[in-house]
Amino acid sequence: MKDAKLVSKLNAGHKSTVQLNDRVTIGDRDIVIIGGPCTVESHEQMEAVASQLKSSIQALRGGVYKPRTSPYAFQGMGGNGLEILSTVSQQYDLPIVTEVMAIHQIEEIAAQAHMLQVGSRNMQNFDLLKALGEVDKPVLLKRGLAATIEEFVMAAEYIVSHGNPNVVLCERGIRSFDNYTRNVLDLGAVAALRQITHLPIIVDPSHAAGKSELIADLSRAAIACGADGLIIECHPEPEKSVSDARQALSLSEMASLVTSLKPIAQAVGRDLCSSVSQAHATQSYSSVEKQAEKQAEKQLVAA
Repeated sequence: MKDAKLVSKLNAGHKSTVQLNDRVTIGDRDIVIIGGPCTVESHEQMEAVASQLKSSIQALRGGVYKPRTSPYAFQGMGGNGLEILSTVSQQYDLPIVTEVMAIHQIEEIAAQAHMLQVGSRNMQNFDLLKALGEVDKPVLLKRGLAATIEEFVMAAEYIVSHGNPNVVLCERGIRSFDNYTRNVLDLGAVAALRQITHLPIIVDPSHAAGKSELIADLSRAAIACGADGLIIECHPEPEKSVSDARQALSLSEMASLVTSLKPIAQAVGRDLCSSVSQAHATQSYSSVEKQAEKQAEKQLVAA
């Protein structure tokens, strides 16, 4: 990857951090958790997420412009959804992560969001990447559906080479012949990227698994192999989510998952971001496992 002049690691200790606000930094010692629904549906929905998870997550995710396979599927609330995100963000002091799909959306979204997400389908939308390189906001770059590691790294190089060094890579699974999971989570890529690039790396187990009962285990594995954080879909009523309902965790499941990450993080010399409450942190790992097993049993019965 000789052309990855700006994002390549210069030495073993070369590691960048990306700051979302004065409290949240991705790539430092603390693991950062980004949580929220696939799609912003209402103010009540986003307020429920923020109020119930304010001690478990460090940033709030929610799509307002949504790329959908079908042109007839819900495409997001657009500007109204962005206003909802902004209001809830200010109320609960949680930075916002949301997707930008086109160059003409950048100005509107950058005025409200703390981090702009490039979705998997747009990883090689080079005009969009160049434009984001001129924006003074962090960018979360998701790996393409079938992108090689080199293509992923070079997509980040496009953004950085146009002036924006604040890029976070996101492994979200790649396509395979097997359709049991939505995608195949490539944790080997996380380990490889840690050697190749100095950029922070987070993992999206929701889009990789596509099944809520698999997300907790994949999340723990991601932290164990060196991820700097996670971005996870959760919803006050997962079964009523307008998109990706099958992979959304309930808010209680999300809080339990975050608690279960603490011993894993400590085992690899990391910790959870300080906003995670001590009350949650005292919950035992075994009790979390029991809760997860009970939830999986309920889902199997329902199926």
